[in-house]
Amino acid sequence: MFPLGAVLFPNTYLPLHVFEPRYRQLTRYCLDNDSPFGVVLIERGSEVGGGDQRHLVGTTATIIQAEESPDGRFGLVARGAQRVRVIQWLPDFSYPQAEVEPWPDGSSVGAIPEVKTRLRGALGLAAELGDRVAPATVELDDDAEIALWQACSVAPIGPADRFRLLCCDGAAERASTLVELLDDAIATYAHRLALG
Repeated sequence: MFPLGAVLFPNTYLPLHVFEPRYRQLTRYCLDNDSPFGVVLIERGSEVGGGDQRHLVGTTATIIQAEESPDGRFGLVARGAQRVRVIQWLPDFSYPQAEVEPWPDGSSVGAIPEVKTRLRGALGLAAELGDRVAPATVELDDDAEIALWQACSVAPIGPADRFRLLCCDGAAERASTLVELLDDAIATYAHRLALG
């Protein structure tokens, strides 16, 4: 398991710079065994040094690109695979480990046109304010389920809201929650623009 200060969604990508010895060992294990790893959001604490408290929902990830530097650090690109629940955290070996179970979505996707409209609006306003965000013209996949995960990933919202989206009980709830979050973001950006 790789606790981070970020949320990884299924069907999205995560670049990682792996420098801590325990996560270099995790990376080596995954590469040598063609094994996925889990990503969970840290609830409290730090990514570096351990002692963190971790959320109990995450996403499995597959390494799709790896580059090892001479000093043993790794540059990785991982792809989110499936949402999982942590059944229990296991005693740390050299790196965090947990017993997990798959947590598939329980409903079909809805409100994708609304999501796309709100997403483009929020990203456009954020860019106008100089925030570093995805372009408002970002292309989403033709598959509605993948597009929804991608929209969650690029939405200009914080980690707590991303975690809320990851924990939604199905795609329909996730889409309506994302629309609400984007409406809030649009209102905030519009207010900031009005203030100059």
